[in-house]
Amino acid sequence: MAKRMLDCTASDLRNFTKKDYLSSIAASEGRVIACESIGITMPMLVDVTNAEFAASMGADILLLNMFDVDKPVINGLPKVLPEDTVRELKRLTGRMIGINLEPVEERMAAANDETLWRMSEGRKATAANAHRAWQMGVDLVLLTGNPGNGVSNRAITDSLRSISAGLGDKLVLAAGKMHASGVLGEGGEAIITKSDIDEFIEAGADIILLPAPGTVPGITMEYVRALIAHAHGRGALAITAIGTSQEGADTDTIRRIALMCKMAGTDIHHIGDTGYPGMALPENIMTYSVAVRGVRHTYHRMAVSVNR
Repeated sequence: MAKRMLDCTASDLRNFTKKDYLSSIAASEGRVIACESIGITMPMLVDVTNAEFAASMGADILLLNMFDVDKPVINGLPKVLPEDTVRELKRLTGRMIGINLEPVEERMAAANDETLWRMSEGRKATAANAHRAWQMGVDLVLLTGNPGNGVSNRAITDSLRSISAGLGDKLVLAAGKMHASGVLGEGGEAIITKSDIDEFIEAGADIILLPAPGTVPGITMEYVRALIAHAHGRGALAITAIGTSQEGADTDTIRRIALMCKMAGTDIHHIGDTGYPGMALPENIMTYSVAVRGVRHTYHRMAVSVNR
């Protein structure tokens, strides 16, 4: 079994395989923090990437949202060749890196052309884009959707099947939705069901993403707990996600969500990218981390050098 992610250093992760990552996460017993960030916005610290900032506050996994594999941009990153963007971020942070890809059903998508979330070809959940991401050094691909982009569970299953066929032994594959993603009829408790989980796993998902309790109307701790137990029974891990901008809420709300996710049995705690657009409020990342694993592991993750 791989060293648990709680204790991993940059040199440990450098040689991890997909199997190692999954084993390391499972061994951490619900104490892994994944932080989403957006690279195309102005970084909160101007000349330091949002991903680095999130890492400094305790994130174990850095998840890049709106990352275009054809036109990779992470503002605040030192200038490198486009194909070296992810590897440079790994060098600076020593973290596991994931990206979101979106299985869009065009007929369901809202008119997002004038919003931050507007789609591009390099963000779509295609086998070619996933392969490009793997070549760039990405460890995890999450198939999910941004607001209004028309991402359905059926499209997620189809994309999973296509990506898994060629990269299932190389990339950690996660799938699910944090909110309805612009699909009428897939809101509230219909965002994800046990049958959706079965389909995702059969199509190649290693990790099932569900909304964190209290973040979507109708999504309770008991409901999420039942779904996570079902995923675990099928041999998959689970990630609970704050994708409804509550990553910008007060610290008491963050603690309550964190403890509900812990009680629900999640393996990975996800906190979204929009305290202000770009990343969660830094104090909320730390608050969440302390709530689910205490100050010892939080400070250890914050303090350990990337040169170790």
